[in-house]
Amino acid sequence: MSHLHLDLTTPPPLPEGALRVFALGGLGEIGRNMTVFEYGGKLLIVDCGVLFPDEHHPGVDLILPDFQPIRHRLDDVVAIVLTHGHEDHIGAVPYLLRERGDIPVVGSELTLALVAPKLKEHRLKEVPRHVVQEGDTLQFGPFGTEFVAVNHSIPDALAVAITTPAGVALHTGDFKMDQLPLDGRITDLRAFARLGEAGVDLFLTDSTNAEVPGFTTPERDITPAIDAVFARSEKRIIVASFASHVHRVQQVLDMAAKHGRKVAYVGRSMVRNMQIARELGYLHVPDGVVVDKIDAAPPEKMVLMSTGSQGEPMAALSRMANKSHQQVELEPGDTVLMASSVIPGNENSISRVIDGLTKLGANVVHKGNALVHVSGHASAGELLYCYNIVQPTNVMPVHGEIRHLHANGALARKTGVPNVLLAEDGYVIDLVDGHASITGAFDCGYVYVDGSSIGDISDSDLKDRRVLGEEGFISVVVVIDSSTGKIVSGPEIHARGIAEDDSVFDAVRPKIAGALEDALADGTRDTAQLQQVVRRTLGSFAGRTLRRRPMIVPIVIEA
Repeated sequence: MSHLHLDLTTPPPLPEGALRVFALGGLGEIGRNMTVFEYGGKLLIVDCGVLFPDEHHPGVDLILPDFQPIRHRLDDVVAIVLTHGHEDHIGAVPYLLRERGDIPVVGSELTLALVAPKLKEHRLKEVPRHVVQEGDTLQFGPFGTEFVAVNHSIPDALAVAITTPAGVALHTGDFKMDQLPLDGRITDLRAFARLGEAGVDLFLTDSTNAEVPGFTTPERDITPAIDAVFARSEKRIIVASFASHVHRVQQVLDMAAKHGRKVAYVGRSMVRNMQIARELGYLHVPDGVVVDKIDAAPPEKMVLMSTGSQGEPMAALSRMANKSHQQVELEPGDTVLMASSVIPGNENSISRVIDGLTKLGANVVHKGNALVHVSGHASAGELLYCYNIVQPTNVMPVHGEIRHLHANGALARKTGVPNVLLAEDGYVIDLVDGHASITGAFDCGYVYVDGSSIGDISDSDLKDRRVLGEEGFISVVVVIDSSTGKIVSGPEIHARGIAEDDSVFDAVRPKIAGALEDALADGTRDTAQLQQVVRRTLGSFAGRTLRRRPMIVPIVIEA
C-alpha cells in the first residue's frame, strides 16, 4: 500500500493528460466529505459536507472542509456532484457557494430538495441545479459523469463514474448492498460490473464498515424489534433518529398505524425533511397517523419522532434528557427508542443522554440492547464482493477514520488489487498512464463555524476554551507607581471555576509582590514582561498547590 511518509510537500504541476484527486475532508473522520477531481485545468467536486463538533470543540457549531487549496481556483470548478442527502455530504454546500454562487449543483431529486432550504437560508438564489437519476450521463467540462443507483440509509443515493481521457474513476459515495431494501431500490451491481468490464482505473470506496465482517443486516430485519417495542410500551413512545432517515421514519409510521398510535414530528429538521420526503413521494404516510401537536392523543396513543440520536446538545432528545425542552416533558414509563448507530466520537454524548433519560424514568431501547438499527454502509463481505466485480487497477479508500481506511485497503489487497493508496485529507493522488500515486499534499485543516464567524476560530482558541471549562480562570491586577517603580495596589486576585475559597491565594500574594519587586529592582519596566513574571509565579503556585493549570490573565497597570 502506498503512503506519504514525508512532511507536507507542495504537489508538482499536474502532467498533461493526467487526473488528480484530493480530499479536503472525509479521510480520517466520519464527516465533512469532499473530494476534488482535476483534469485539464478544471475541477469537479464530489460532495461537500460538514462534521459535527464533539466535546473537544466547545462552542463550535459546525466543522467545514478546508477550501483553501482551491479557493484561488473557484472559477475552474465546473460542478458540485452530491451523492446523497446526508449532512456530512451536503451541509457545507452553501458555505462554498457563498464564495462563488453560480457553481452548478448536481444530485438526485431528494438530495437537491434537501439542499434547497440551506441555499435559501444563506440567500443563495441563483444557483444552477441539475436533477439526475440512475442511468443519466452528463458532461461537465472535461468530466463525463454517469450516475449509478446505490442503496443507503437515505433514498435516492447515487454512485458516480467520472470519465476523462486519463481514465475512469468510480466513487461509490455511501452505500451498502441490502438485497431487500424497504424502497425496492438495490445497489446496481450490473452497472458496477459493466464499468469494471470497460476498466475502472481508480475506485474510491466507502470505508465506514470495513472492519465489520460479513454483510450488513437488511433494514427489514429490524421491523420485528420495532414492533416489539410498540407492543410492550404502555405510555408514550419517543423515537430518535437522523432527520434524513426516511426509511426509519417510514417503519415508525407503519408501526404506529398498526398499533393505533399517532405520530408527531419533533425538531425543525425532522419536520422539514419529512415534509420534503412526503411531497416528493419518498415517504408514504398512512391516513390520519401524522398529527401537528404532541398532545393530539393520550400518551399511550402518541409517538414522537425526534432528532438527537447522536447526543447533540441542542437537539430535541438531549433537551428532553436535561429537562430543557419547552414542549416535551418525559414521564416515568415513557419509552425512548434510539433508532440509530453510533457515529464514532459521539459515544460519550450518547451515553450522557441515555443516562439522563433513564434517570427521568424512561425505558431506553438502543442498539446496545435490541436490534433497532442497522448500518447504511457496506461491511467487509460487501466490499470484497464489489472489488471482485469491479476489478479496479487502483483503489483509494474514502469516508472513514484512519482504521477504517486501512481495513478497507487490506480488503482490496486480498482481492488482488495491484495498487492501494491510503490517503488522508489533503493528500494528492495523480493518475498517470493508468497508475495512481501520492505525489504531495496540501496543508488541510479544520474550518470552524462559530456563530456568524467562519474560520476565525483557531485550535489555540479551542484550547483556551477547554482550559476555561476544565481548569478555571484567575485574574491578577497589580498597580505600579510609574515614577517610583513601587507597587501601590494589589496583587488583587479573582478566580472563577476554582472550587477553593479565595483565601487560598493569601499565601501567593506576597510571592507575586516579591517577584515583581525583584524584577523592578533589576530595571524591568515593560508591563508585558512584568505580566509574565506574575503569570509564572501564580502558575507555579496553582500547579503545586491546587493541582490544576487554570487560565491566568495578569494585568499590570502603571499609574
